[in-house]
Amino acid sequence: MHHSPAADTAATAPLSSPRASDSALHTAYDTALLDLDGVVYTGGEAVPHAVDALAAARESGLRLAYVTNNAARTPQTVAAQLRQLGVPAAADEIITSAQAVARLIAEHVPQGARVLAVGAEGLRVALEERGLTVVETADEEPAAVVQGYGGPSMEWGRLIEAAIAVQRGVPWYASNTDLTIPSGRGIAPGNGSAVEVVRIATRWMRTPPEPRIAGKPLPPMHRESILRTGARRPLVVGDRLDTDIEGAHAGRVDSLLVLTGVTDATRLLAARPVHRPTYVARDLRGLLAAQPDVTGDAKKGFRCRGWTAHAGADRLTLEGDGEPLDGLRALCGAAWSAAGDAECRLDAGDALTRLGL
Repeated sequence: MHHSPAADTAATAPLSSPRASDSALHTAYDTALLDLDGVVYTGGEAVPHAVDALAAARESGLRLAYVTNNAARTPQTVAAQLRQLGVPAAADEIITSAQAVARLIAEHVPQGARVLAVGAEGLRVALEERGLTVVETADEEPAAVVQGYGGPSMEWGRLIEAAIAVQRGVPWYASNTDLTIPSGRGIAPGNGSAVEVVRIATRWMRTPPEPRIAGKPLPPMHRESILRTGARRPLVVGDRLDTDIEGAHAGRVDSLLVLTGVTDATRLLAARPVHRPTYVARDLRGLLAAQPDVTGDAKKGFRCRGWTAHAGADRLTLEGDGEPLDGLRALCGAAWSAAGDAECRLDAGDALTRLGL
């Protein structure tokens, strides 16, 4: 059965296969909420086909917004980087976890309250935009302490101030808890690692405190995106199952996974329900295309165009030929249906090798 995104956004039942869309996605939705790293760029370079696909989608009337868990940079800085890559972007089209956590704090402290901010310029600017007063130490009687990614120059003393404030009972917030962040030289510790440092320093307390977290995949980030864009039929576009796709599930909206970042075909097939995307595409050109139907059942196999996939006792098998992504969609149907509410642990190596994935 073909999916009509405009009429039925994000069903709550676990997906047993990727859904179909008769319309090209850029016409079926009014706003694309796009992750950045691994989707639009990687290692400082534009992902192949991203610039042209985004230009075509924008020209057709699709609103584009860029949603990032990185709280270090201001929206102005992010927009400037996108423009350098050839992607037209304004600061008001950038949504950061710093903005989401600043709103969350502002809703729980008095107007103009002091906030001990441990992070970079993006976090400070977001707090000041909410009328909050940024302070440097635990001794300035902050009403809240917040951690955001501080970049390679963050001083250890900032974490000491945060830990002392949290030990004194100051409400604790974090822009996000991504443990790692990609860099041009490898995987680096992310804000979640800095949050863990404060957690370790406070775990001796009778009731160890926990931070309130704003970033993907949690609801405050999705709420910030909707409030800032006014989206009525949003499509989340990302490369990570545990942030982008899980965040779409939390916000009960549809999602498109692109295979240009950290998620490969093997991880996609193993995905548990909250990590299963509505649609799958090789890259952002998927925004400009309709999505094919996946039909069938466990007995007859799952079909997508020229391919048929079966789930056996210990492995997934694939027959047919055609576009490799259609084969992957058929395999998703077989894997997800066999797994139900769990992860699929069937071996898909031979099938994926045949697809070149």
